[in-house]
Amino acid sequence: MTARIYRPAKTAMSSGTANTRDWILEFVANSPREVDPLMGWTSSDDTQAQVRLRFETKEQALEYAQENGIMAVVTTPRTRRANIRPGGYSENFATDRRGSWTH
Repeated sequence: MTARIYRPAKTAMSSGTANTRDWILEFVANSPREVDPLMGWTSSDDTQAQVRLRFETKEQALEYAQENGIMAVVTTPRTRRANIRPGGYSENFATDRRGSWTH
């Protein structure tokens, strides 16, 4: 049984970082997904692929995997550099702007 431990990236639809703080242990699928000929649904007989466990730290996830005999691969996330402007959001509405401001 193989699993991967990772920290999810932020969604492309928002600038917030919610749901990116926890570490996730997710099992790798052992069998391929198949299309049901009658309904056209995609299904799999591997129920472990549906399990996602959340942990506060990477060490807790690794400890859980070792205790239960799960071979785990850890993917370390690349951290984002903060995008902080000197004037911030209020700089968009500054009255002492040097150049003319148009839409």
